[in-house]
Amino acid sequence: MSSSVMFTVAASVLVVGAVIYVYRSVKPPPPKICGTPNGPPVSSPRIKLNDGRHLAYRERGVAKEHAKYKVILVHGFDSSKDIYLPLSQDTMDELGVYILSFDRAGYGESDPNPNRSVKSEAYDIQELADQLKLGQKFYVIGMSIGTHPIWACLKYIPHRLAGVTLVVPVINYWWPSFPPKLKNEGYKKQLKRDQCKLRIAHYAPALLYWWMTQKFFPYSSILQRHPIILNKRDLQTVQKMSQEPMPNEHKIRQQGVYESLHRDIMVHFGNWEFDPMELKNPFPNNEASVHLWHGHEDKLVPYEMQRYVVKKLPWIRYHEVSDGGHLMIHESSLCVAMFRELLLGEEPIIA
Repeated sequence: MSSSVMFTVAASVLVVGAVIYVYRSVKPPPPKICGTPNGPPVSSPRIKLNDGRHLAYRERGVAKEHAKYKVILVHGFDSSKDIYLPLSQDTMDELGVYILSFDRAGYGESDPNPNRSVKSEAYDIQELADQLKLGQKFYVIGMSIGTHPIWACLKYIPHRLAGVTLVVPVINYWWPSFPPKLKNEGYKKQLKRDQCKLRIAHYAPALLYWWMTQKFFPYSSILQRHPIILNKRDLQTVQKMSQEPMPNEHKIRQQGVYESLHRDIMVHFGNWEFDPMELKNPFPNNEASVHLWHGHEDKLVPYEMQRYVVKKLPWIRYHEVSDGGHLMIHESSLCVAMFRELLLGEEPIIA
């Protein structure tokens, strides 16, 4: 065999090898769906949706048959229906509140939804409420990246809502109503690794799995637990939460990081079907209320952008905690204040 032929063969082998490497790096593995032969077992109650998927859920508080208030709680990024919620049973009894949390699609024991969108999340919530017979109206509370389902509820099923709370909602920098200067200033406050992550999620989502699993560059401040994302108050909250048992924490990503974490990022930072800042007041006669809680020292979401959102939507009641961070709902006093304000209309005392 001549040297030129050998060179050609070697080059071809290298090219094929490179193609295989790129393909494997970009293409996520199939999810390990709960309840299937090779998937994790199902240990939680679930409903079957009209499209055949299952949603796993958890109930807390008073029995729904005796509840004065029924609340659907929507978890954030890398979390689940077993989210740490510092409400004592005595407090829930006093409020007369039934709380329903669920694993969003791909998380925990809920089936993945390859067609997941901002819009689909609202209809998952509506179908969950109907199958569990919560009645014509119910409250919704969402936190962090788990607020895109709440915005979707305000858009698509406002007639089903008895009241709404958004806690430290993550901003999508591509919402059309943001002025370019404000958007760029907020975006540049993110670490470079997160700027790359968000751009890939928005413009080239097919590459997000590669970015989030490659080992060459820093890829995500949250998943890499960069200390810059937590302020002093958040660190105290993390310390307190670490003392609480979390026996189901291992289930959060058990079906695969792509259908849980990565798809969450792609949906939230993709092109939405609507602009939240063009929403109409769902309660024009003050028959219910919408609240937004944010921390002035939130290291993940700039407070300036939240202030702009509520300026555009003056029917939202805005509460800014002066030294608050991103984990406010996990603080007992603030969590109780959020529930009392939403359900009882009490003016919160912010400490």
